[in-house]
Amino acid sequence: MTELTTGRRETLTVASTAPLLVLTNYTVPMVTLPQTAQSLGAGPTGPVWILGAISLGLSALLLVSGGLADDYGRKRVLVAGTVVLAAASVVAAVSTTVPMFVLARLVQGGASAAMLAASLGIVGHAYPAGAERVRATGRYGAMIGLGTALGPLVSGLLATVSSWRTVYWLMAACALALAVVSARVLAESRSAAPRRFDVAGVVLLSLGVAALVAGVTEGRAGWGRPVVLGAFAVAVVLLAAFVTVERRRSEPLLDPELFGRPAFLVATGGALVVGAAVVGLLSYLPSVLQAAHGLTPLETGLLFCVWSGLSFASSLLARHVRLRTAARFALGLGLSAAGFAGLLGMGDSLTLPLILAGLVVSGIGSGLINSSITHLAIESVPAHRVSMGSGANNTARYVGSSLGAAGVAAVVGGFGVGHGTAVAVAACIALTGVTAIAALAVRS
Repeated sequence: MTELTTGRRETLTVASTAPLLVLTNYTVPMVTLPQTAQSLGAGPTGPVWILGAISLGLSALLLVSGGLADDYGRKRVLVAGTVVLAAASVVAAVSTTVPMFVLARLVQGGASAAMLAASLGIVGHAYPAGAERVRATGRYGAMIGLGTALGPLVSGLLATVSSWRTVYWLMAACALALAVVSARVLAESRSAAPRRFDVAGVVLLSLGVAALVAGVTEGRAGWGRPVVLGAFAVAVVLLAAFVTVERRRSEPLLDPELFGRPAFLVATGGALVVGAAVVGLLSYLPSVLQAAHGLTPLETGLLFCVWSGLSFASSLLARHVRLRTAARFALGLGLSAAGFAGLLGMGDSLTLPLILAGLVVSGIGSGLINSSITHLAIESVPAHRVSMGSGANNTARYVGSSLGAAGVAAVVGGFGVGHGTAVAVAACIALTGVTAIAALAVRS
């Protein structure tokens, strides 16, 4: 084994720990939402913000973080993000009110954005092309599934034996440890052609996406309210201004020419659909199980561990599926859609064999999605802008998850748990199926 190979493996191990920690932290409130809301004295919209605040921070800063990582140092951005995540986790653990907790989760989201964009950029730099990159991105993508499995499971277990707060202390300790290891092990890398810091683009994009996600989050409590309409209006104005400003810049924050690349469109558009139809749906379903069938947080975490555990395993094994990347992505979407069919009746009856079968099939599909979309994200952009590609891909994913969770909540609230859950699941089946067909047309 050469020194270079050993160094690259260490780099991949440390960099892949970032999405593991981010997704674990992202999913920890999913099974403890009722307890957290009650402890903090949440009002009608409190649970919405408790669950969705981190998505706002992620969505607003992912693309910005990718540009900063490429231009000013990927290791530097990763370490800084990890330290901030540790500090914000402490604040979440000691929060006594909903605003305090929501602010902590917002900051966690921003820190997570830096960690995701920089870590995938580090992997893309260490593995420039070829079969080794496929294996590396498969391992990186597997950490998304593993983190999704660990978050609800660890959170539910600690809430059962201690308190919902304990898991945030654990997240703080893990983040601090990762910051120390990253600073010692990783080598610095950055673009050979750094750009000037785009202040106008950063401000307009961050605030525009934040307004959009805030409107979606508040919309779960009523789409016609002034605060929702105002947030959407602000988002339209700011994002339109962003497009106008960036079209005039010689070095835009997001290169418009990328939208002429079919692989970039599939990677980014596919991430939006995955966020909405997979992450958004499965973020809400644990609440359905607890409300409709009386499952405990730990029981819910164990049930969904079937899905996320298989997602982890299939992502690691995805390189053995002898298909081009876009076709493997399409296969993953198709399996997710097929698995969701087993969840159609979840709101009415707790038919465990059918639900488990659905989670098994969709979990395998999710693993193929995670490995493929990670590879597409860095293959679809120039080599020196890999963190930007990661940022664009993850921005789409987490904006989509906010839209999806809001849509599921609105449908379930409007039609009732039984019929509403079936309608929401059917819509996600249709969305993933159509996207799978579109992905098959891309030669990548």
